[in-house]
Amino acid sequence: MNTLKTVFFGFLLATFSACGNAGNSETTTADSTAHDSTGATVGTGEIAFAESAFDFGQVKEGEVVEHVYAFTNTGTSPVILSRVSASCGCTTPSYTQTPILPGKAGEIKVSFDSNGQVGKQQKIVTVVSNAENSVTTIQLRGEVLAK
Repeated sequence: MNTLKTVFFGFLLATFSACGNAGNSETTTADSTAHDSTGATVGTGEIAFAESAFDFGQVKEGEVVEHVYAFTNTGTSPVILSRVSASCGCTTPSYTQTPILPGKAGEIKVSFDSNGQVGKQQKIVTVVSNAENSVTTIQLRGEVLAK
């Protein structure tokens, strides 16, 4: 429960302290829920990240940090990422656009431009999908040193 509270607080903190560059997200929508011949839902997908947080350590202001978050669909239906958005305009996600079949892997690549972002950083990327865990977050954190 404390972990859930910590993640929620971190998300709120990141949302309110974002660098103010709204609208930097990529969006795709699709409905990939599997149905049987009667129209009933069959199975669900589930996203399992190899790591949900990455610490890039220390970088000089102006450097661009890139990291790839790999995940696997551990469920029984295809997973489609419908929206992947960052808490700050200085952070840009790109992600697997095709359905991720059960047992297969996908990825989210996050780029963080440290220009003008001196100090401790924690960037939250929110992942929305049709999976059982339909809203998940991944984090990028570290420290940006002044030029």
